[in-house]
Amino acid sequence: MNILFAASECAPFIKTGGLADVVGALPKELAKKGDDVRVIIPKYSLIPEKYRAQMTYAGQFEVQFGFGRKGCGIMQLEMDGVTYYFLDSDDFFCVSRIYGDYIVEGHRFAFFCRAVIESLKVIGFTPDVLHLNDWQTGLIAALLKTQYRYDPKLSSIRTVYSIHNLQYQGVFNWYEMNSVLGLDDWLCSPEYLEFYGNMNCMKAGLVFADKILTVSPTYAEEIKMPYFGEQLDGLIRKRGADVLGILNGIDTEFFDPATDPAIAQNYSTRTRRKKVANKLALQREMGLPEREDVAVIGFCSRFASQKGLDLIECVLRDILRMDVQMVFLGSGDGHFTNVIEWAHLQWPEKLACYIGFNEPLSHRIYAGCDLFLMPSKFEPCGLSQLISLRYGTIPVVRETGGLRDSIRPYNQYTDEGNGFSFANYNAHEMLFTLERAVRYYQEDKEMWDRLMARAMKCNFGWSSSAAKYRALYKNLLKH
Repeated sequence: MNILFAASECAPFIKTGGLADVVGALPKELAKKGDDVRVIIPKYSLIPEKYRAQMTYAGQFEVQFGFGRKGCGIMQLEMDGVTYYFLDSDDFFCVSRIYGDYIVEGHRFAFFCRAVIESLKVIGFTPDVLHLNDWQTGLIAALLKTQYRYDPKLSSIRTVYSIHNLQYQGVFNWYEMNSVLGLDDWLCSPEYLEFYGNMNCMKAGLVFADKILTVSPTYAEEIKMPYFGEQLDGLIRKRGADVLGILNGIDTEFFDPATDPAIAQNYSTRTRRKKVANKLALQREMGLPEREDVAVIGFCSRFASQKGLDLIECVLRDILRMDVQMVFLGSGDGHFTNVIEWAHLQWPEKLACYIGFNEPLSHRIYAGCDLFLMPSKFEPCGLSQLISLRYGTIPVVRETGGLRDSIRPYNQYTDEGNGFSFANYNAHEMLFTLERAVRYYQEDKEMWDRLMARAMKCNFGWSSSAAKYRALYKNLLKH
């Protein structure tokens, strides 16, 4: 099959979150199966020079944008069996950050969506399946089914639309957006793209894509309910037969404690007792007392209420009354940032933090902690719990979305499970679950060693998930 992924970010070139990890890993796995897989993203000025230097010129074209035409170049790079295209426009992609700026952001990705379609005429590659990701690419599905529906080279393309996080929908002023897109008037209705008088780019993908995917089976069902549906649950229920959830995987070569160059001491399932050296190194790096016997709890994420920071804030004093240390890595909501920094000043020997993004440090947290806390309000998939399992760090999660699909709570009677979980979004339920996990760590070292071994043997690589994606693509092409 010929498969093209369109996305706003892709690791290792540009990354702000899990979307980039998925678009960076899944195409590589599909390429191993013999498919011709390609990826197209914007050529941001933020892409590191080491990758920009490897790009070669692949063509140029013009994009109708409002009443004028904008030039766009195409650069190309091949890596790990995948061809990557980078759409080059200084007007839209020479940026200090890839998201934000409201209407500028809307125009940036409106241009990108039309440019992706126009680029197909230049690169000499017609995909059987065009896999779109999140709101930034949703308009591609709408444009293909309306303005480009009579183009013989494009009419046979089938579209798959992945929701990585339904909360972020790309809602912009209708007239500002349509002034550059020129969509038909009938699309400005609740059945199509209109959303409380505005244009909803996520809705464009949900209405017009042939199939809709979420990044975990549980999230696919959750978003059909009002609590998780972000005001689009009715539309998702309407498309219910076309909605499917496939759990994300992780790049097991990149996240491998046996070879990871970012951590202090490499180890494997067989040599997992060496993991303690990473704990001591992390404590030293973060300014915490170096103790082998203390339970170290890690948290790596955006600082947002979605990630459960409000629960942590509510019972932080109670958590720190236990014999534990906590390490936080992330940034985001100013309130939660202030809470974490205040707590560090109050309990410098028990809590350390790094405000910002630091990929190597995140690896050292995965390797150096004993427990990894993810008390999310909702979680489409979550990658951190999969990575922490890979490093033998036991997740403590709320049972939602991909967390529920990947973490089986420990059962003391059958000695089964790979982590700890709680059901309700409740601070004290989280606290009791964390206390239970810490108690096991402190009082039953043999059980904890078995739990670590079981966690590290979990297989959340992309091979199994990629097979499900291929089956979906093949089924789609039959109809």
